[in-house]
Amino acid sequence: MAEPAVHELVNSESDIEIIWRAFELRPEPVPTLPPDGEYLHRVWNSSVYPMAESLGVVMKLPPVQPRSRLAHEAAHWARTMGKFEAMNAAIFRAFFERGENIGEIDVLISLASRLNLETDSLRRALESKEFEASVIAEEKEAEMVSLSGVPAFVANRKFALSGVQPLENLKMLVERASVWQMNFRD
Repeated sequence: MAEPAVHELVNSESDIEIIWRAFELRPEPVPTLPPDGEYLHRVWNSSVYPMAESLGVVMKLPPVQPRSRLAHEAAHWARTMGKFEAMNAAIFRAFFERGENIGEIDVLISLASRLNLETDSLRRALESKEFEASVIAEEKEAEMVSLSGVPAFVANRKFALSGVQPLENLKMLVERASVWQMNFRD
């Protein structure tokens, strides 16, 4: 689920392509946050809920804080099936609307099944960690541009913004990347 400003930017600029990449907020060995902890409730009440309401997005503080690597691997698998957007949206809805544990294989299999995707293939891919290396590689790319949160927007692998952004900021990011590209072409 991309934010509305992203959709507006893509619709207004014909040469922009949105490519979702994996990013784990708390990869092993970083501890996950307690779902009932003061920090999560404070952040959600002061930032997440007001932002979601202003964007017309349904979000609930999930009752679990799972590792997200398997969900990213499932999304990578779905990309090979030509179903990335549908699987990615299903994962977001499962976690942020229904509080499902997207760190569990059976939850991801159930999402794929609801999308009429080949569940045996997904199970084999997740159990064999077929897409783990590509998820880790994308996370290393995020480190190279100093990303530490989500959502994040990167242009030409050089310029980045973190957090929900207004359309004007996204346009400035694209402009900066375009100017750089024109000045430093081979």
